[in-house]
Amino acid sequence: MPDLYQKARDILIANDRGGYTVPTDRLYPFQWNWDSAFVAMGFAAYDIPRAYQELERLVEGQWSDGMIPHIIFHAPSDTYFPGPSVWRTAHTVPTSGISQPPVFGMAVKHVHDAAIAAGKPDASARTLPLYEAALKWHRWWYAARDPEGTGLVALLHPWESGSDNSPAWDLAMARVPTTTDTVIVRKDLGHVDAAMRPRDEDYKRFIHLVDTYAAFGWDPARQWRGAPFKIAEVQTTAILVKSGEEIEKLARLLGRHEEADEIAAMNALSRKALLAQWRPALRRFVSRDLISGEDIHAPTQAGFIPLLALDLEPAIRDAACEEMKLWSNGMIVAFPSTPKDYAGFEAKRYWRGPSWAIINWLLIDGLNRNDRSDMAEDLRRSTVRAIETNGFAEYFDPLTGEGCGGLDFSWTAAAYIELSGKVA
Repeated sequence: MPDLYQKARDILIANDRGGYTVPTDRLYPFQWNWDSAFVAMGFAAYDIPRAYQELERLVEGQWSDGMIPHIIFHAPSDTYFPGPSVWRTAHTVPTSGISQPPVFGMAVKHVHDAAIAAGKPDASARTLPLYEAALKWHRWWYAARDPEGTGLVALLHPWESGSDNSPAWDLAMARVPTTTDTVIVRKDLGHVDAAMRPRDEDYKRFIHLVDTYAAFGWDPARQWRGAPFKIAEVQTTAILVKSGEEIEKLARLLGRHEEADEIAAMNALSRKALLAQWRPALRRFVSRDLISGEDIHAPTQAGFIPLLALDLEPAIRDAACEEMKLWSNGMIVAFPSTPKDYAGFEAKRYWRGPSWAIINWLLIDGLNRNDRSDMAEDLRRSTVRAIETNGFAEYFDPLTGEGCGGLDFSWTAAAYIELSGKVA
């Protein structure tokens, strides 16, 4: 067997485009937000300057209001749709107009800790502007995506979740029209089997939302008032809290104590809101559709990501863990993004069933936080075994273990570096 740790590093080198990493060649030819955060944590294991650079290139796309967009179009490419001409954001560095789960704060602290451990003399100086970018982005989330101060941040587009075609969005997206003036030219199907991708109808609704927000001039207040899709989402909120905990620690290390107190208050508000979304009968947390006012009952991996951000009382922790075990029973690769007994389960179709190494990474951290190191270790082994058996795929069929989606995928390589337990 080849040295897969070295193979993971080789993938990151191959996907480097000049200080930033594309998720994989051709299918995703730009810099994606949460992808790069995971990638930076992978780089931190053996190349700290390059880890910093990954995050610095991402921040080049930060908007003046604090948002870090989900795509930064550093260089042109004709292999991806929708490109800058569809987004119409008029940003100095071309970007999309929406955001993505804020793993960035976790990555900044991770890279900083690695730099300190390695005795890098410029660690604090290089971390400081990234900390400031993270704080500005956190403020944006609460101002633009939770203007009513509930503690749960909302998504205005499924792409903001990172879980684009999740069953969690089915009912809400059914209300979004399929009409659009934008000519949809799907490039993804030239790279990946259509059975592994969102359907054409999904794309029509995705682009209808882009058209709607572009017509609002990407103004957050207008988007909030007029959004046809508005979900207070537990996965994104949990990631925001975990990143918030990490940047709060950085604030104190950097002597920014008033900012640390501000961040701590944000975290406390969101923790309380997350706990209120626990549903004992379902044994998981649920998101809420802010347009219908209803809970989202479709079962997805998002229901367990709050373990990442909460110190749960034993009864809740144990119930969530028992539900996770039920979902994992019979799986070649845990953890499925949707359980196999759900009517909407599709083992190979993107976020409608497959297992993802980066989701497992988050769940492993959450299980360890909540004193379930046994389950964390089982999930770690399952993830590492899937990669060692089936390669560095974008995601995996949980029933067969087959690697699906894009191949030689950057965040899967980063996850292997983080989870394999090997030393460079």
